[in-house]
Amino acid sequence: MPSPPLILWRHARLATLAGEGWGLVDDGALLTQGPCITWVGPARQLSAGLDVAAEHDLDGALVTPGLVDCHTHLVYAGRRSDEAELRLNGASYEQIARAGGGIRSTVAATRTASEAELLRSATQRARALRSQGVTTLEVKSGYGLSQEAEARCLRVARRLGETLGLSVRTTFLGAHALPPEYDGRSDDYIDAVCAWLPALHAEGLVDAVDAFCEHLAFSPAQTRRVFEAARRLGLPVKLHAEQLSDQGGAALAAAFGALSCDHLEHLSAQGIAAMRRAGTVAVLLPGAFYMLRETKLPPIAALREAGVPMAVATDHNPGTSPALSLPLMAHMACSFFRLTPLEAVRGITVQAARALGLHDRGTPAPGQRADLAVWALDHPNELCYWFGHTPCTQVVVAGEVSR
Repeated sequence: MPSPPLILWRHARLATLAGEGWGLVDDGALLTQGPCITWVGPARQLSAGLDVAAEHDLDGALVTPGLVDCHTHLVYAGRRSDEAELRLNGASYEQIARAGGGIRSTVAATRTASEAELLRSATQRARALRSQGVTTLEVKSGYGLSQEAEARCLRVARRLGETLGLSVRTTFLGAHALPPEYDGRSDDYIDAVCAWLPALHAEGLVDAVDAFCEHLAFSPAQTRRVFEAARRLGLPVKLHAEQLSDQGGAALAAAFGALSCDHLEHLSAQGIAAMRRAGTVAVLLPGAFYMLRETKLPPIAALREAGVPMAVATDHNPGTSPALSLPLMAHMACSFFRLTPLEAVRGITVQAARALGLHDRGTPAPGQRADLAVWALDHPNELCYWFGHTPCTQVVVAGEVSR
């Protein structure tokens, strides 16, 4: 088969994020061939006489890597704005959950929704994320909590990528909450989750496995069983860890070589050390921190000192983070968690890709995927400055302008 044609993207201010800085290239250019970048640099260094099939003049716009949202719960039915009002009136997350609200209420709505209904609502959310520069996103299950409903949600997540021109990674989060039919039988439910996993994997629906290790969800011992089932299938793991209390989940996940541990407000020094040794990414979720009106910050300085990579994600979900702007999360990560703008932008690109086990994106460099976001901005630090509008003017996924 003939090679794909060369495409030239010129007159750009490139933020390559090369090395440890912004990697800015004024009057930069890129060459892409099919889904890959073949050359990046100052336009003046382009070889003369290039045989390009098309040129895109970016008119001096800022170009960054396509953003990576590495933690979302995008597929679900229903809404939980009433619960948000309860929290604003003083009810706690635990009180709402124990009264039958929280995740269970979304499970009830999701179980009754058709695949078409789930796809329609998830498509709207994914389009919103794409309009804010996202080219890769992770989508977790966890609102079905039965084999059939979990499979339906994962199929919808796969279809999002096919229909929207986005790269979608799917994560099985069967161990998200205890469904009502298993009340008082949490170990039996974990048995069921482990039994569903091989069939879901065989159907090609699972890229990774997650769990919610928390006093109101699943214990470290139960989480270990889920991770052992994932390991038997060669699937990577990640964990909702240390959000509301220190359960030792981060150290447990790191022992399984976890891609990421997420939330981490109550992360201990032992957990940080284990994550550092395993190369596990810390995924910070300021949307949930904000929505739940938390006051205990993740141990950012200790993570930074230990050299643990830090990513930032929306954690889009209907209950605790109904966020649909990854740049806004970068802004919040700076304002609430005291990340630097460079850390935050790397957190929604380079480190977020790493949190998904993806090493072919996150920075525009030769051999990487041609995933780009074009912005009506002068400098990438403005991604952590503006909020309340959408400065993204174009999204390119695998070399194609996403519509």
